[in-house]
Amino acid sequence: MFPVPRADLRPNTAEFETVPLISPNGFREYDARWLYPKEINLIGVQALGLGLATLIHEMGVKPRIVVGHDYRSYSLSVKQALALGLVSGGAEVLDIGLALSPTAYFAQFALDAPCVAMVTASHNENGWTGVKMGAARPLTFGPDEMTALKNITLEGRARGRSGGSYLAVEGVREKYLDDLTSKTKLTRRIKVVAACGNGTAGAYAPEALRRMGAEVIPLDAELDYTFPRYNPNPEDLKMLHALADAVKQHKAEVGLAFDGDGDRCGVVDDQGREIFADKVGVLIARDISSRQKDTQFVVDVKSTGLFMTDPVLIANGAKTEYWKTGHSYIKRRAHELKAQAGFEKSGHYFFNPPIGRGYDDGIVSAAAVLGVLDRAKGQTMSALYDGLPKTYGSPTMAPHCADEKKYGVVDEMIAAYTQAKARGEKIMGLAIRDLVTVNGVRVTLEDGTWGLVRASSNKPSLVVVVESPVSEERMRGIFADIDGRLSKNANVGAYDQKI
Repeated sequence: MFPVPRADLRPNTAEFETVPLISPNGFREYDARWLYPKEINLIGVQALGLGLATLIHEMGVKPRIVVGHDYRSYSLSVKQALALGLVSGGAEVLDIGLALSPTAYFAQFALDAPCVAMVTASHNENGWTGVKMGAARPLTFGPDEMTALKNITLEGRARGRSGGSYLAVEGVREKYLDDLTSKTKLTRRIKVVAACGNGTAGAYAPEALRRMGAEVIPLDAELDYTFPRYNPNPEDLKMLHALADAVKQHKAEVGLAFDGDGDRCGVVDDQGREIFADKVGVLIARDISSRQKDTQFVVDVKSTGLFMTDPVLIANGAKTEYWKTGHSYIKRRAHELKAQAGFEKSGHYFFNPPIGRGYDDGIVSAAAVLGVLDRAKGQTMSALYDGLPKTYGSPTMAPHCADEKKYGVVDEMIAAYTQAKARGEKIMGLAIRDLVTVNGVRVTLEDGTWGLVRASSNKPSLVVVVESPVSEERMRGIFADIDGRLSKNANVGAYDQKI
């Protein structure tokens, strides 16, 4: 139906209006993201929709698919092009309109649709677009499906089919909010600042929290796709600092920050301190494991070591497995193990029944945090946080590295640390206790200090995280070792932030 997509087209040319532009680098490990229209044009998005419909048919899945879009100036146009491609490929398209990613996932259940294609750039800066896809609720695509989609689309193997249809579905937002808030009813009015970064969550989160019984102070909840103050990203320091200031100004008990498509939630305590999402996960895991027996959790390799060493989790008999970073990986692994929850350091949390349906939802995560506070017998968020064993950890750091180079750099780091361990090499005078190479390399020293290097799944960068249960000096020492090795590689550029 289309010419074979190309990656070298320029705007304001006849070819740009007649040939699909699709950069191969936009197909990531578990979703798709491009700079629009530099790396993908509308005809390219249409070709992507046709490729997705073709893949769904080849998978033998009923081609009934929910589509939605986030709040950006171009997302509606991108979604319409995607829907047109899906329909031409024989798919039954159910368009729920402006939505959060978890609203689209919910709609798969509510509308009995096996498939989903949510147009969102998540927390990425303006100029980015993308699609989160799945064909087996509550899961989203992983590397196998994304590779198949890439090959079908870029090789021009997508095929049109008859029988496609389009239906605009109204009322999904209300059904989603009703379902969400029916599961959480607070016993007291917890005062909350809800920061939305002017993203899509502003149309959902404050109302949902009020319905749960919280007293809500909205922060940047007006939808504005220019993102005038900061990017809606719970790991962005500007967003967290603004939230912290509001918490202290309003004397709130907790601050909650939602990302651009509403599938993540960040937390600031009553003193205005940001709590990294993995530490919040430990608090939630403590709460769940105190109320359920034989709890199983899955966490990503960027997360704190406390999931293995926290005395409360040990006493509660909780078990934790470290797994690959990425919302698709943790979601799938938590589903496979029938874990109570999966936690990512980035703030993606996955709660299986009865708390959630297995997909990542920032408002469900917020409800879990409020539940911890509600059951804390008068303890503040800061007291709960201070009750965790002390560790010294870094934010997620991202040195620039081109997409076509980053995996090779990580392979070199894996080889270097594997050889160092085999030789008995020491770091800060400490032996390397173990290496986890399921996703990059996580190096743990004999005192529990650890550092991670992996390739980012959605940006041209590496990911570096370090932590020590002993001291800030040890934390900085393991970072110095990692940074020293990376700095010798000409393919590694500047960090977005650095300890």
